[in-house]
Amino acid sequence: MPAPCSRPWPGAASPCAAWPRPAPRSKTSSCNSPAAHSATEEDSDMQALLALVRAEIKLHFSNRRAVLMSIVAPILIAAFFDSLFGGSSKPAGIAVGVVDLDHSPLSQRVVAALQAEATLKTTVTDAADALAQVRAGKLRAVAILPRGLGRQAPGAMFGGADKPEIALHYDPSQASALAIVRGLLAQTLMQEVSRATFGANSPVLADLKQQVEQARDLDPERRAALARMFDGIAAVQQREAAQPQAQAASAPRAGGLSLPYTTREIEAVQSGANAAPVAYNSYAHSFAGMGVQFILMAGIDMALGLLLMRRLGLWKRLRAAPLSRAQLLGSRIVASALISLIVFAVLYAVAIAGFGVRVLGSPAGLVLVLVCFALLTASFGLLVAALGRTPEATRGLAILATLLMVMLGGAWVPAFIFPDWLQTLSFAVPTRWAVDALDAMTWRGQGFTAALLPSAVMLGFSAVFAGVAVWRFRWEE
Repeated sequence: MPAPCSRPWPGAASPCAAWPRPAPRSKTSSCNSPAAHSATEEDSDMQALLALVRAEIKLHFSNRRAVLMSIVAPILIAAFFDSLFGGSSKPAGIAVGVVDLDHSPLSQRVVAALQAEATLKTTVTDAADALAQVRAGKLRAVAILPRGLGRQAPGAMFGGADKPEIALHYDPSQASALAIVRGLLAQTLMQEVSRATFGANSPVLADLKQQVEQARDLDPERRAALARMFDGIAAVQQREAAQPQAQAASAPRAGGLSLPYTTREIEAVQSGANAAPVAYNSYAHSFAGMGVQFILMAGIDMALGLLLMRRLGLWKRLRAAPLSRAQLLGSRIVASALISLIVFAVLYAVAIAGFGVRVLGSPAGLVLVLVCFALLTASFGLLVAALGRTPEATRGLAILATLLMVMLGGAWVPAFIFPDWLQTLSFAVPTRWAVDALDAMTWRGQGFTAALLPSAVMLGFSAVFAGVAVWRFRWEE
């Protein structure tokens, strides 16, 4: 065991060197009056206080790693959240799907307008594939344009025809994007229906005018008002036909008396057993994210325990036994993995019993993901112990590394709100794969195959961490 006042690492100041040495007491006093004696004691107390303060400050700044962590950590966390909510980065486009069952000129123009919208990243696909992508979290919503949209929508603007129904399937964990998709869909449809209805030589407008003239139950005043409106539209069309450049420069504007369609919004969550829709439970993602974070923190505690054992010389004694390095370190990995697995199992038991979380996906896939993450936690803790020098210096850096992985992994805030560049970067950390896999096996209702790739990635990280740890582990401090 090192001496109490030994330096914590080469080049660092000794803790005892920072503490003030008591000044030698004077054997004679220049003044024996009570007032002078009291003033002397006050000066001595103040000097002692200032000396202690200086010693504490020197001792704190002598630990360069702790000082670095106290400065770097808040800077990184502040920059992370500013990139999400501060507006300094361009937000990621909303990934949506469009299914065109009508294939009319109107529906095709609507699809083209949605694809040109900068706020959206629109994918045109079929209904089955679109719903599967929404349930897997790859798309945030999908709009299904029904058959008859091009025929019914123009007449529905005036309330005289049945309105077509557009189905909106959305990811319930990303419901904040639903209002944006709903608004852009309404804007696009109103523009395109108005263009189809009031455009030059539009047969829809002529048909509407004929319906108004032949309607027997229509109030005469309203019939006259609508007739004047149609005449005014015809006059505008004639002027625009005479000036094609002005017509091309003018943007189409929404018009009409009501939305030419209705929507039916459906949460894209289903049970893996019977495909019956179920309600989304946000606790499922919360337990996944917080479980990943605090179990990784437990892995840091395991690493600090290894460093304390090395400081006490226990590893040297264990190496005297006929055991290899791989056996000694492997036992720590297995024990830590089992502890992590038990803790995560208890967390999910509480989530299921007390918060209504359900495993809608593959139970075997969930077990596989938990086992792989437990191995990842154990190997990460061993890597921290192998690279660390002392428990005091290692704790701060390990916590900083864990917080970075947790932030990038989507455990604090969902990864879909990250900017595009950060979403791509987040796949370089194992926590992103762990959180996504736990979501897939619980509320997303994905099958066993959805757990294979994340599990393989976590096992790959575990192998790298364990290999580096065995190679770099120091048996003596």
